[in-house]
Amino acid sequence: MASGVKVTDEVIAVFNDMKVRKAQANEDEKRKRKKAILFCMSKDLKNIVLDDGKEILLGDLGTTVQDPYQHFVKMLPPDDCRYALYDATYETKETKKEDLVFIFWAPDSAPLKSKMIYASSKDAIKRKFEGIKHEWQVNGLEDLKDRHTLAEKLGGSSVISLEGSPI
Repeated sequence: MASGVKVTDEVIAVFNDMKVRKAQANEDEKRKRKKAILFCMSKDLKNIVLDDGKEILLGDLGTTVQDPYQHFVKMLPPDDCRYALYDATYETKETKKEDLVFIFWAPDSAPLKSKMIYASSKDAIKRKFEGIKHEWQVNGLEDLKDRHTLAEKLGGSSVISLEGSPI
């Protein structure tokens, strides 16, 4: 079911920046890269927009953010829906990897109208986010608070660490 909601150019630009990792990026550019970001519906419910101030930059890691995954979980509103991109850094038994994860946050405590609008608009944002390998719908903090669940989504039992912490 399509909702007719549009994805703003700003949201698409953020996705493209997160998707393309520049090998020659200088330190300043690397620090400004987004580790995680939230998207929400505009006030008039016609557009998917950036959720102001709801982001983690790589430059925040080790300074204002110690554990990016736990910080990300705390950014999610307890009683409303959001879309999110999380740039997961993890290690399997064979190699180190980085993958973008598209997350649809729809907590049980969110108003029914919000859940319906976000659910019916999810395809609009997913169509703009080409190349996403991992999608995760989360309906409560209990699904998120343990990093094992994300590790399972990324590669099952072959994942041995997430964000530098052992699983």
